[in-house]
Amino acid sequence: MSWANPEFLWFLLLLPLFLAYRFWIYFSKKNAAITFSSAVSLANLPGNYRAYLVWGTPLLYSLAYIFLTLALARPQLQNTTVERSSEGIDIMISIDISSSMLAEDLKPNRLIAAKEVASDFISQRTTDRIGINVFARESFTVVPPTLDHNLVQNMLETVDLGMVRDGTAIGMGIASSINRLRDSDAESRIIIMLTDGMNNAGEIDPITAGEMAAALGIRVYTMGIGTRGTAPYPVDDPIFGRRYQNVQVNIDEDMLVRIADLTGGQYWRATDLDELIEVYQEIDRLEQSEVDEIIYVDYQDRYPNYLLSGLVFLLLAFLNERIFARSPVFHP
Repeated sequence: MSWANPEFLWFLLLLPLFLAYRFWIYFSKKNAAITFSSAVSLANLPGNYRAYLVWGTPLLYSLAYIFLTLALARPQLQNTTVERSSEGIDIMISIDISSSMLAEDLKPNRLIAAKEVASDFISQRTTDRIGINVFARESFTVVPPTLDHNLVQNMLETVDLGMVRDGTAIGMGIASSINRLRDSDAESRIIIMLTDGMNNAGEIDPITAGEMAAALGIRVYTMGIGTRGTAPYPVDDPIFGRRYQNVQVNIDEDMLVRIADLTGGQYWRATDLDELIEVYQEIDRLEQSEVDEIIYVDYQDRYPNYLLSGLVFLLLAFLNERIFARSPVFHP
């Protein structure tokens, strides 16, 4: 419900003044029709319904005033229809699943942290087709770009170490993602590539893969994940159980920067969970889908109902004052 002329609602503040005036008229302007020396003998006379109807007059006038004021304010029902058209982005998230992703400089470890933050990112990109790619010594697509984000989230949960042989084939990770995007007709195509190490496997050099992406107009956002210096890495000893040893963190940042520059993307280094979250938030800001909205608003006036009710109460008040509550004998 909305009001076309809400300024008329201020007139409702005059209603208490109207009621006060009517009661003042009733109590202060009554004149006796017949004078008696004593009214004691009249005290037990039965009452008349007209004595009660007189109170209905100000009530009916008040209701008429309220409804007529509301009619002047023009109440309307607002029916809004929104048509949205979106031009989404095709996104491949390529995640390193080499054994070094078990390091716990990001809690609970790098791989779990990467999956949780990627999941939050996916839930925000409702109009984009998103796919998941993983790589270690080899690379393969877990799920191709799709709008079925429930499927993407479910498949992301299954990502774990040991799905392929250990190693770090960054070039293969990029190339596999390119293969899933090259035939896409989306206006914008991007790869988010996350790794914690240096390229040491695969048949395709990372720079060559970057040049392939640039030739196809695919932007690559590269991420190095891991603290600087050393990181605690869990080792399961058959005798003493799990223990931790500090391992050196080696990320080929120069190579990741070059890939990003070649494709028009950016490189970030995430040394903790908060920085990883900020990286995905920055990508979310940089890669916004175009959404067009056309809003149609249909107004339906409801003032005739209020106007009719006000006129009915006004007529009843008039009839009550002039006929029903008027005494045929003693009315002045």
